Amino acid sequence: MNIIEKPIITEKMNQLGEKLNRFGFVVNNRANKIQIKKAVEDLYDVEIVAVNTMNYGGKAKARGTKGGYIQGRTKAFKKAVVTLAEGQSIDFYSNI
Repeated sequence: MNIIEKPIITEKMNQLGEKLNRFGFVVNNRANKIQIKKAVEDLYDVEIVAVNTMNYGGKAKARGTKGGYIQGRTKAFKKAVVTLAEGQSIDFYSNI
């Protein structure tokens, strides 16, 4: 099972990273906090103090097109916000 799907890189998460040393990831829906902590520590070689998780359900979406009315849903996902120890940091832009 692939635990970490992708990092969350938004203005809000960048501010949390700078001020409170917190970083966000989209993770597998079945992953628990212990698995998430171990995966992030192994991948980025950092020490994690806390892990907070949030489950987001998919939203209903609809639009009218030339071919008719189309309905669907967006994908449900789980978000994890990890708090790093003092002096630790993750640089998402180092490989660019």
